[in-house]
Amino acid sequence: MPLLPAIASPSLGNANVHSIDEKLKQASIHGFKLIEIVEQDLLVQARKLEGGVTDSNQVEAAKYVKSLCNKEGIKPFVLQPFCFYEGLLDRREHEAKIDKLKLWMELAKVLDVQMVQVPSNWLREGTTGDIDVIVKDLVEMAEIGLQQDPVVSFAYEAVAWGTPIDTWEGAWDVVKRVNKPNFGLCLDTYHIVARVWGDPTIPGCKMSTGDIDLQRSMVRLVKDVDVEKIFYVQLGDAERLNQLLIAGHPFYSKEQLPRMSWSRNARLFAFEATEDGCLPLEPVVEAIMKGLKYKGFISMETFSKKLFDDDPEIPKLYAAKAMKSWNEMLKRLK
Repeated sequence: MPLLPAIASPSLGNANVHSIDEKLKQASIHGFKLIEIVEQDLLVQARKLEGGVTDSNQVEAAKYVKSLCNKEGIKPFVLQPFCFYEGLLDRREHEAKIDKLKLWMELAKVLDVQMVQVPSNWLREGTTGDIDVIVKDLVEMAEIGLQQDPVVSFAYEAVAWGTPIDTWEGAWDVVKRVNKPNFGLCLDTYHIVARVWGDPTIPGCKMSTGDIDLQRSMVRLVKDVDVEKIFYVQLGDAERLNQLLIAGHPFYSKEQLPRMSWSRNARLFAFEATEDGCLPLEPVVEAIMKGLKYKGFISMETFSKKLFDDDPEIPKLYAAKAMKSWNEMLKRLK
């Protein structure tokens, strides 16, 4: 399959500030063929309809977004993120999530999307670390996806602040245990490197053993992971912070772990030469693309406080930055 440029919609501007119309337009103008649609895109549209955020209005919102995609010649390929699902202690909450998942299956059908991204749960309370419960919940999810026509797949992403799954190794173990054809990995360069190499609470944002730990991690990745179970890849970097991300830092929040605050406020696209990116992405990209010979979906992703700016040029600016990132990635892979 030829590599097609893809991007996550929130990387073009926050949904509450920048319209999905303009974001899709700029993505298309700048050459993107695929886009990840996030739940917030649909909720913002649903709120505009009489009755607000109801299930039926979310379906109508999905229809609207799909019509825009058709108009701009860009295909949705992922609906995300289906958050806070696995390992809930309150099984009534679990059943509510199953109801939501069934709605998402309808949304996926409307959007003509066959993949849902599932980030590892990062709730600090109300979840279990029991791997058997986590796997059972995700098996239930996968089986619901298998009942769809066409089948919906799930890409499980280990976020760097997850509880308890916060590494690609942990996510891969879960994927193997779930053992369903429609349940695989989303590998995100930020989460991989920020977890094994980076730490925004120490000088330079780098752990003392970061280089060797990352090298060993990538050797294991190439040795252990079945490339067919990598459903898609997200590429992203992070800014080198000039002060420690601890109490007193503008990004600090006692409600968030430091790597989450770093991610929410100071992400970059991969290989942005004009920005002070600090994560060593090349070992990860080479392990995935050359070591594993991955040839599937690759999506450009960033998060930044700047995406909340009300400057109408933000979607255009970030679409251009993302395409530059895409082209730089292709150049480095030659």
